Amino acid sequence: MKIKILYEDKDILAIKKPSGILVHSDGRDKDPSTSLRVKKTILDLFIKKYPKLEIVHRLDRETSGVLLLAKNKKAYEFLKSQFKNREVKKTYVAIVNGFVKNDHGIINKPIGRSPADFRRRLAGRGARGEMREAITEYKVLKRFVLKAQKIFSGGVSQADEPRGSAARARADSDLTKKTSAPFTYLEIKPKTGRTHQIRVHLKFLNYPVTCDSLYNPNGACPKGLSRLALHAKSIEFKNLKGEIVKVESKIPKEFLNVIK
Repeated sequence: MKIKILYEDKDILAIKKPSGILVHSDGRDKDPSTSLRVKKTILDLFIKKYPKLEIVHRLDRETSGVLLLAKNKKAYEFLKSQFKNREVKKTYVAIVNGFVKNDHGIINKPIGRSPADFRRRLAGRGARGEMREAITEYKVLKRFVLKAQKIFSGGVSQADEPRGSAARARADSDLTKKTSAPFTYLEIKPKTGRTHQIRVHLKFLNYPVTCDSLYNPNGACPKGLSRLALHAKSIEFKNLKGEIVKVESKIPKEFLNVIK
């Protein structure tokens, strides 16, 4: 797999991460039937050329876009400090289900763990464990209606979804009958970096990211889109020379085809 390099100096590497690849192994995929191509991680692909490479931050498997990597320990500590102090500026774009009501907003809601699924995080009532501060700013770029391509099946636990199974079944049945559904295209700027933060916060607002099989398994997907509709558009940081660097990743074609 060829990964595009967006920025490089002697200490730092910024790449365009494709959707569908892990940043590093999570140790969970032990199925021998899974292809080696799928099992390969970003770290696997770059560690031979950069043997001291370290992961500075992460993107979910299905999220695409700008990813920063440190070529050495000094760069790792330098960048990590910027993330910790919230000096790194990150911008994402996402397509979500429904018409987002407000043109601009800030979601300030701590995130904990789901009591029903170890893979999931949860904001608001019902979350378990340590509640970590999480702040996400968003802006509406476009609202539109499109034909729905498909619905993800299964996955939502009653602990995380207050509706009963009968109500869910009726909603799912209604959705399959629809020829179109409302969507909103958002620009998102997370101020913190919690696991699944954007996906969790948008679900909390009842505008989940479309085509998200984990947090929105029963949601309508726009026709022509078959991946999580979340992309890391840009990241701004200081390099070891003290220079401000902004790296951008073009909006995926499949997003542009949907929002045109």
